[in-house]
Amino acid sequence: MSPPRSTSGINDGILQRWKREDSLKRGSLGLRGVALFFSLTSFLLMASNNHGNWQHFDMFQEYRYLLAVALVSSLYTGGQVYRQIHELSSGNNLFRPTTAALIDFLGDQVMAYLLISSASTSIPVTDRMREHGDTLFTDSSAATITMAFFAFLFLALSSIISGYKLSAQT
Repeated sequence: MSPPRSTSGINDGILQRWKREDSLKRGSLGLRGVALFFSLTSFLLMASNNHGNWQHFDMFQEYRYLLAVALVSSLYTGGQVYRQIHELSSGNNLFRPTTAALIDFLGDQVMAYLLISSASTSIPVTDRMREHGDTLFTDSSAATITMAFFAFLFLALSSIISGYKLSAQT
């Protein structure tokens, strides 16, 4: 008679996989939460960057582009944070897992690209204005660009996680 087979190894593997998936969900939520903070901060800083005369963000198309991207990024990351909090708290998915993984990956990639694109187009105009002296307007513009860059950084990290989750699907 052979000894009974142990299933603890199988159970341990399943538990480790569940813990890893839970860690990925929480990590993705944390990264998107920070990206939401930086996107929203970037939007608010640029929207309030009005200091009279020519020092108005609306006079520069680069700054209007940065404002629009920061708004879209805030809406996207806000929606993603809401969806993930809903899924973690209730256990119900708003989308099928394959659809959610695809939306996560593509959305994170597109938003990260738009954020770095808008920040990089705003840098030269800010540098040109700073050659003639630092003002509150240029300081606010530089802070807005920095916030957009940090939002890009956290969404890029989130896209790595969402890419892993997309590729690890069965």
